[in-house]
Amino acid sequence: MAAAAGGMGYSPLFETKKGRGRFMYRTFAISLFVAIFLIWVYRLSHIPSSKVEDGNNKKKWVWLGLFGAELWFGFYWVLTQALRWNLVFRETFKNRLSQRYDDDELAGVDIFVCTADPEIEPPMMVINTVLSVMAYDYPTHKLSVYLSDDGASHITFYALLEASNFAKHWLPFCKKFKVEPRSPAAYFNNIFSVAHQSNQYDHTHTLELEAIKKLYDKMERRIEESTKMGEVPKEARLKHKGFSQWDSYSSKHDHDTILQIILHKKDPNNSKDVDGVVLPTLVYLAREKRPQHPHNFKAGAMNSLVFNLH
Repeated sequence: MAAAAGGMGYSPLFETKKGRGRFMYRTFAISLFVAIFLIWVYRLSHIPSSKVEDGNNKKKWVWLGLFGAELWFGFYWVLTQALRWNLVFRETFKNRLSQRYDDDELAGVDIFVCTADPEIEPPMMVINTVLSVMAYDYPTHKLSVYLSDDGASHITFYALLEASNFAKHWLPFCKKFKVEPRSPAAYFNNIFSVAHQSNQYDHTHTLELEAIKKLYDKMERRIEESTKMGEVPKEARLKHKGFSQWDSYSSKHDHDTILQIILHKKDPNNSKDVDGVVLPTLVYLAREKRPQHPHNFKAGAMNSLVFNLH
């Protein structure tokens, strides 16, 4: 048992367990090393003659190639035993984190979600990921979620705006009923195919489940219609000034930086859920891209996020 520091009376945050079958693996490893060593001995005891004869020069090069490969294989295999010789597994106890520390003592956490193309990665799939990380069991005022859209799609931005409104209902629902998984699509597929049909929920839970599912379906319909048409509804454009940044937009490979803070605790009128709890910070970002400069795809986007945050 290994504990992550602390004092008397603290429960461990993780447990270290030894892997099973260590004796059998070590026996196998030793026998394999002996076999590798015997191959080396055989090679060294059968070095081709250096006399000038037909074919001797070719044999020597073949011998060198084989011996070099066997040496490299043996060296690589010995190095990998550092991880395999004493195999251990660690089980974490995430629920104990809040028992040990107050909310104010926990560190702030930044979560990056990356996407690149609304056709390859549909906006509904992206926002389900965003909603699932926003609903983490962690103090919401310590949580910041950044969506890096390398395709700079106004459809993805619109989907994120819709998700921010749905989150005001989804996060309280997750907390109240200890929802798992916390991706709405995965949760609803599981609930309505198995659990809900078995009538294991009380009447209140069933009513709230149906209400949140209806909100999700409406959001999904709006996003899917916009994705299919390739346009954001006019009323949505007029409602949020962030769409003005697409006025100078050229293409997904050539555009200015687009940065929009959608949810932040400094905006109390918009950053709280239906229970009055502050929501995680939610930011949309599309880095500047120019065709004449290498952008290094999602790795470049991640570098841009880290650099701008620090």
